Amino acid sequence: MEIYQVSVFVENKSGKLADITDVLSENGINIRALCIADTADFGILRLIVEDPHKTEKILMDNGFTVTLTKVIGARISDTPGGLSTVLRILSDAGIGIEYLYAFIEKTADRASVILRVDDDVKAETVLLDKGVELIDGDAFHE
Repeated sequence: MEIYQVSVFVENKSGKLADITDVLSENGINIRALCIADTADFGILRLIVEDPHKTEKILMDNGFTVTLTKVIGARISDTPGGLSTVLRILSDAGIGIEYLYAFIEKTADRASVILRVDDDVKAETVLLDKGVELIDGDAFHE
């Protein structure tokens, strides 16, 4: 269930985010999910894309500071408590969550989240054991 997230260091200055998305656009990279966390001086743009290794190289070749991070994708019930159920499974297994973000898929009955946890293998095992559908990185290919 390998999903790699592309994390890009972004100066907190007007136009810097546009510079990154311009490079991605010019190279045919489609963003599937994203989030950005910022401070007064910089931000970290986290992206889920079709080909993270290619995206990493393109961004690095264009002068951006980039890292790849393994994350977990989970499909959850798009109902009250859907996210809570997954978070409780991880908590009960002693797995810490560093961060998460949701994204939209083309279905009406499910939501999807990207999770960065402190133990990928254990998290995948306990989620699968509890019937949570995990997302494979191939799901982001068109």
